[in-house]
Amino acid sequence: MAPARPFLKWAGGKTQLIGTLLEILPARNATYYEPFIGGGALFFALAAQGERFQRAVLNDWNQELVDAYRAIRDFPEEVIEQLKLLPYSKEVFLELRAKLPQDFSPCRRAARMVYLNKCGFNGLYRVNKQGQFNVPFGKFKGEPKFLDPENLRACGKVLNRRVTLFNGDFATVVECVESGDAVYFDPPYVPVNTTSNFTSYTSDGFTIDDQHRLAASFRLLAEKGAAVVASNSDTEVVRELYKGFEIHAIQARRSINSKGDKRGTVGELIIVGRSA
Repeated sequence: MAPARPFLKWAGGKTQLIGTLLEILPARNATYYEPFIGGGALFFALAAQGERFQRAVLNDWNQELVDAYRAIRDFPEEVIEQLKLLPYSKEVFLELRAKLPQDFSPCRRAARMVYLNKCGFNGLYRVNKQGQFNVPFGKFKGEPKFLDPENLRACGKVLNRRVTLFNGDFATVVECVESGDAVYFDPPYVPVNTTSNFTSYTSDGFTIDDQHRLAASFRLLAEKGAAVVASNSDTEVVRELYKGFEIHAIQARRSINSKGDKRGTVGELIIVGRSA
């Protein structure tokens, strides 16, 4: 079986930065924490390398996302069967989009999320204030691969290896972090300007106060002796929040934006929980 890969395409996903992040994180960790799991690119890459961690604690504020992880962990075959029932068409996409996640059983809900994510515009996840998915139908040269049984089974297997899933605030999830553990924070980024889009993937948003809370949590975990790493936008706000820590400036290509001229290379920061 091939190594598990993210089963969703996620805005701000870390596929491009995997090599750098794998080098920064310790070769061995007791428990690996990822409080903003998103598409899970780094988690699955670590899991593919064998003994990088003994246990993992994954969390996200997005309940539908966490529910999908749980369904694929516990009932991968049922999720696969539900996806087989969904033909690729705009009509089916719009019909599913018009409903709410709670209208479906857990496995059907997970299949719906995968289908909408893979068939929607640019793999974007976005909801309105009512929690309704509102991404338009995507345009593809061929049929998008929303049904990938082999990878879903691989993901289910990995998630069953001493992995705990939570749906809540990041600060609560890391309360039990100790020396010898590793933490990777990949929050909704601080916007580079006041017109930036897609800086939040929850209907509640992620405010500047949350960014301050996150930086305080980062500092506390570093003082505990945990290997803590964070990603964020390359802005004066972020540099000030993490002043005194080792900061790496990088360039990453972002393709998720409603306007083509807004896509391209952007500056990002990787912050490491040790003194500069």
